[in-house]
Amino acid sequence: MNQTAVLICCLIFLTLSGVQGVPLSRTVRCTCISISNQPVNPRSLEKLEIIPASQFCPRVEIIATMKKKGEKRCLNPESKAIKNLLKAVSKERSKRSP
Repeated sequence: MNQTAVLICCLIFLTLSGVQGVPLSRTVRCTCISISNQPVNPRSLEKLEIIPASQFCPRVEIIATMKKKGEKRCLNPESKAIKNLLKAVSKERSKRSP
């Protein structure tokens, strides 16, 4: 009986140790809490980050950092104004690259 108990404990230990890679927390962790639909002047942008959807956040996030105060704004990627902003920034970058 003692050997059986030890064997069962070993099997339980080996089974549980194989579960290490599974995250315990299944919460969604998006960077943007609130999203702005207001248009942004491309000249006032210091940096524009586009974070694709992932297993941690199911939506695309666009974060604009402003030049003057370093303020960060989360922009709505579905907004027409933001889509136009992305096109303008893309055109500007393509002009700069050789």
